[in-house]
Amino acid sequence: MAIENNQIVSINYELKIGGEIVDSNIDKEPLEFTFGSGQIIPGLESRIADMNEEESKDITVPSSEAYGEYNPEAKQMVPKEQFGDLELQIGMPLQGQGQDGNPIQVVVTNILDNEVEIDLNHPLAGKDLDFSITVKSIK
Repeated sequence: MAIENNQIVSINYELKIGGEIVDSNIDKEPLEFTFGSGQIIPGLESRIADMNEEESKDITVPSSEAYGEYNPEAKQMVPKEQFGDLELQIGMPLQGQGQDGNPIQVVVTNILDNEVEIDLNHPLAGKDLDFSITVKSIK
């Protein structure tokens, strides 16, 4: 039976980028989400729609259907004082706030005397994602 919108689906997954494991919940609690509600990336959701309970599948999600293409212009200079006493380092991930008020993850890319350059791209932007998925339950 194919997965339908508004069903609660739980999956175990392993995520690889360029052959390297970057995230996994294998041997842990499954990830549970409501199918069709936008809780997981669109490319993954569309590719598991035909799966059944206890079925496993390897899935590649292109960056355009995951976190989008990398935008080299999505960088911003921020006054250093906004970071308070935080010891900033290049490559450091930080939580920021998007224009819509929702939290976003940014990365420090340069530190100057009075300003800090942050990259607003999602850390996985521009990357194709290789998943190994097992559907644990469909409710």
